[in-house]
Amino acid sequence: MNLHYRLDGPASGTPLLLGPSIGTSSRLWEPQLAALARRHRVLRFDLPGHGGSPAGTDVRGTAGLAARVLDLADAQGWSTFAYAGVSLSGAIGARIAVDHPERVTRLALLASSADFGGSTPWLERAALVRAEGIAPLLATSPGRWFADPATVDTTLGRALLSDLAAADPESYAQCCEAIAGHDITADLGRIKAATLVVQGRQDLATPPPHGRTLADGIPGAALTELPGAAHLPGVEQPAAVTAALLRHFEGDRLESGYEVRRAVLGDRHVEGAVAATTPFTAGFQDLITRYAWGEIWTRPGLDRRTRSAVTLTALVAGGHENELAMHIRAALTNGLSRGEIEEVLLQTAVYCGVPAANSAFAIAREVLNSIDEEAPE
Repeated sequence: MNLHYRLDGPASGTPLLLGPSIGTSSRLWEPQLAALARRHRVLRFDLPGHGGSPAGTDVRGTAGLAARVLDLADAQGWSTFAYAGVSLSGAIGARIAVDHPERVTRLALLASSADFGGSTPWLERAALVRAEGIAPLLATSPGRWFADPATVDTTLGRALLSDLAAADPESYAQCCEAIAGHDITADLGRIKAATLVVQGRQDLATPPPHGRTLADGIPGAALTELPGAAHLPGVEQPAAVTAALLRHFEGDRLESGYEVRRAVLGDRHVEGAVAATTPFTAGFQDLITRYAWGEIWTRPGLDRRTRSAVTLTALVAGGHENELAMHIRAALTNGLSRGEIEEVLLQTAVYCGVPAANSAFAIAREVLNSIDEEAPE
């Protein structure tokens, strides 16, 4: 049985798997999708018998579900990936991180648990669904899902209840049994991926102590508790959840900006710029590091060679000669050859003007001669 999935974001983006809670579909992630898909190749999957996935009679616990999710990653050629999951899908991600720590780079567990409160409630729910179908859950699930009853009447709230109504009863029951059999409390210390735990403070299905158990047991895990959220925190507190996930999966823009800035311009240049920073220029240094280097140069849509070619052209067009000298060195670091730099500057002669290109060639000649003089004998 193959799980249905959707792909979003640039093909060159960092792989990110997103899993929904039991009873919902992949559209549970719609409030976060646009932000996460800017830099990630996002794969959202549906649980068996939910959303677009076919009904399944062989769920085989969270380990069986984990195997199916790994099949999705393998089909994309992803040897490693980041992962975020809500409730049951969080348990699936934790199971993968325990059994295959080399596969998961970063992990986010939302409204999930190492042990969902024992097996009895879940086995009883499985029996109820097998006997009476999904209908009884349509009345009780909103109270578990949402801290604010008004959320039921939002567009996404109605859509998620529609997903629940359409779920296959037997598949749902087997997912309940997967939850009933899930207990990795003793294995949390084996998770090596950097982990974020997100917990709604009004969550009745997995109350806050469940999130704290995960955060305390997983080495180095961070915990974010959200007021005004129950079991689907990404729906009720979309901005807070999106911000937490971006920080976790993409890191701090200042930190990543310094990393890329050093890689492209060299340690000596960056250290010199930092040393020359004054209270008057500190805000500007923060801006260019976060925005230019941390926000733009880290995007996956263009490789650094291409970004260097674009940057050289823009600097010639703008007459920014001091910056041009710096970025000619950077272009060599990023893999452009001297011949390719020449071609870029020749192109600017046509579209930016011969005088601008003439100045650019003079600057490039000085930079390249300087590099030759610096080279060891």
